[in-house]
Amino acid sequence: MKQLVLLLSLCTMMAVQANAQRRGSASFGYQTAVGLRVNPWLVGGTIKHFISGPHAIEGLITTNVSNRRNVTFTGLYEYHIAPFPKPEFHLYFGGGAHVGIYDRRDYYNDDWNRHGDGTYVTPGLDGIVGIEYKFKKIPLVVSGDLKPYFNFTGGTHFVGEEIGGASVRYTF
Repeated sequence: MKQLVLLLSLCTMMAVQANAQRRGSASFGYQTAVGLRVNPWLVGGTIKHFISGPHAIEGLITTNVSNRRNVTFTGLYEYHIAPFPKPEFHLYFGGGAHVGIYDRRDYYNDDWNRHGDGTYVTPGLDGIVGIEYKFKKIPLVVSGDLKPYFNFTGGTHFVGEEIGGASVRYTF
């Protein structure tokens, strides 16, 4: 329960800070982007918003392609840097937290053997590192990243099918 309160407090503080900061991140070419995130096992939605300079927050909602009863809600803080000569490319890294709702048989077979069908909820921590490209002439951003995570409970305790992904976002 303390972890849930901490997560909700963190999300609230980030939302308040986002509203209090000045608009825009001209150095990265966009303020907010909404789109799709995929990898061979998952599909979901993503929204990224720059809160100030190189600081961004990203929200993800993903589900398993083979078992749509599984869903994960993730909130991430990301710090962007532009180490390349081309300003359209930049790197980002950061971390955050998630809450996953998983099918016992699909993710935690030992618990399924004890309790049968059903779902369980687990919180966890995430890291992220990736590269992003913002097109100059069209309002589109593409990115690829690695997102290792740790679940506090359940069968997937470290890394799994959510470890990486590619995103395409419309910017505005």
